Amino acid sequence: MKIKFLQSISSFLLAILILLSTSSFTIKKHFCSGFLVDSTIFTQVEKCDETSCFSTSETSVAQPDCCDDEVHLVEGQEVVTSKKIDDLDYEKQLILFTLSESYFYLFENIPAQFSPHKEYIPPILVTDIQILHQDFLI
Repeated sequence: MKIKFLQSISSFLLAILILLSTSSFTIKKHFCSGFLVDSTIFTQVEKCDETSCFSTSETSVAQPDCCDDEVHLVEGQEVVTSKKIDDLDYEKQLILFTLSESYFYLFENIPAQFSPHKEYIPPILVTDIQILHQDFLI
């Protein structure tokens, strides 16, 4: 039961990993005066107000385009390749085999050891020994 549950969880996680590795997305960033204002993955970036780009002097001369937009494209894999175990050299095969065997033995059921005191029934007390000997814990 435990092994089937772990297999289903690991197969689900591997399917999600393959889905994420084959999909591509863009990261959009908006910089204003060299500082990062907004970054998004799926939506459009919010622009900063253009009043911060102008100088505060009386002439109000505009600085040359102080806002920048950057777009980073993260491309996914087009083809997912799989390799056979025979393509690996002997040392890697040996490491893979030993790791898989040690992982397999983690979930092997170990027989329960016999404990004689588990079903021990204490004797019935006729008199209370502490009261009989006047021995109290204080």
